[in-house]
Amino acid sequence: MKTENEKETEKTQEQQLEKDYMVETGSVIKTKGRYGIHCLTVIGQIEGHYVSPANQKTTKYEHVIPQLIAIEEDPEIEGLLIILNTVGGDVEAGLALAELIAGITKPTATLVLGGGHSIGIPLAVSASRSFIVPTATMTVHPVRHSGTLLGVPQTMAYFEEMQKRITGFVSSHSKISETRFTQLMMHTGQLVLDVGTVLNGSDAVKEGLIDELGSVSDALRYLYECIDEKQKDEPKQHSKRR
Repeated sequence: MKTENEKETEKTQEQQLEKDYMVETGSVIKTKGRYGIHCLTVIGQIEGHYVSPANQKTTKYEHVIPQLIAIEEDPEIEGLLIILNTVGGDVEAGLALAELIAGITKPTATLVLGGGHSIGIPLAVSASRSFIVPTATMTVHPVRHSGTLLGVPQTMAYFEEMQKRITGFVSSHSKISETRFTQLMMHTGQLVLDVGTVLNGSDAVKEGLIDELGSVSDALRYLYECIDEKQKDEPKQHSKRR
């Protein structure tokens, strides 16, 4: 039997581990509410194959992947809430993370705060339900490249294929059509140095890109309802197996 001092020491160590994890990853392992909800934050630049400058806030691709695997595997985690405030970033990394989120079998919800721009859009629509606050914005624009590239047909074909992958993913995980998403992407006259469209929270919902306006309480309520339904169905499934 453990003494009271040993129990207290273990509790203190667990609290310190949770604090260190939150500082390192910007995520909460498991909330202390009615159900165990993992809170994952995607902020700043989505960093993929190349390291971003030290003065930029980043979400590191290689840090998020193991978190998503752990969320799917850990029986104590019952739902996932993803908080988004991102300017975009590495296209392949962002799309890969979106695919992983879409493949999670537990209830998932995304909440866009501030911004869900560029490759942040596939991430915003990847969950089973998406929310956005009225003051948030989402910038829809074509794939861009900030470095040196070869001006040959093969390069242009690569960009077109990448664009199709993004458009296809977004349209299959939201209510917006590929045609309409492409129209917003290629719109001229709104962005000074680029083509594209900036949508506020209400416009993103009207276009069918995001499911509904709401904040953290709405996203958590959705997750709780999904978990409640799942728990109601589990006894029925067990009885059928018998």
